[in-house]
Amino acid sequence: MRRLFLTAVILLLIASLFGCTTGKQSDQTDCTDDNEAIVKQLVEGFGAQLKHVSLLTPARTLQASLQEHYNDYISETLLATWQNDLPKNTPGLLVSSPWPDRIEVLGIEKLDADVYMVEGTIVEITGANELGEGKGINRPVTLRVKKFDNGWLIDGVMLDAYPESSGIIYRNNEYGFSFSLPDSWEGYKILTRKWQGVTSAEFGQEIAGPLILIRHPHWTVKEPRQDIPIMVFTVEQWETLMSMGFSVSAAPVPPRELDRNERYIFTLPARYNFAFPTGFEEVEKIMESNPLRAD
Repeated sequence: MRRLFLTAVILLLIASLFGCTTGKQSDQTDCTDDNEAIVKQLVEGFGAQLKHVSLLTPARTLQASLQEHYNDYISETLLATWQNDLPKNTPGLLVSSPWPDRIEVLGIEKLDADVYMVEGTIVEITGANELGEGKGINRPVTLRVKKFDNGWLIDGVMLDAYPESSGIIYRNNEYGFSFSLPDSWEGYKILTRKWQGVTSAEFGQEIAGPLILIRHPHWTVKEPRQDIPIMVFTVEQWETLMSMGFSVSAAPVPPRELDRNERYIFTLPARYNFAFPTGFEEVEKIMESNPLRAD
């Protein structure tokens, strides 16, 4: 019996010596299960930083923000890539609402001893979500995590497209965006108008651009309902507006950016529902779900 006991102790010692090594980034034992725990913790920590990096800030400010918030989570190579490719493939805060709240890890796959692939979703929420109302918007993401001399770091990130929403999808091929509508908007109409801005520096020179109205199918002249207005700016127009080169309304705040592509910025006019017409609450709820996606 004693011999069997000694044999068992020896086997356990061998397993502890050769089955695991000590990791550099953590005091935890560097076994496969422990590696996965470290990788999961790293990805979740990175996900908590996404809302702190606004992709709408000027390039120099954004580069500094990436360094400040992402440096402890990603490799030097990936950081340099994102700093030189702004903001096309860089994860972060693109619009004021919803914002990326966290990354939920769905699965971890070991590729070799020092590399793991992580499947997850970036959960975007609005103020209503924080209050427990509505659902978060999930964007699939794949992350490559690698062990370096200074520990485990994220070495690659692939952002997938947002999943198609249920309901009705309006697509605008001219400017390159889609807009998700609830089933109750079946039979909606599209009207094209113009927004107009005025420059103060040049004594009233007019600047204009497209204003797209999505109109509820039950809208009538006698009983009008709240439209969904989308202002379309070129990148140059938007930058000029943000530098207060001209104004588009008497409101003290600019339009709210919804999304953008390489050529256009899509926005919601400030105080678009100031008259509180029928259906304005429904439109507010639609806008909270981040329904516009640029191509």
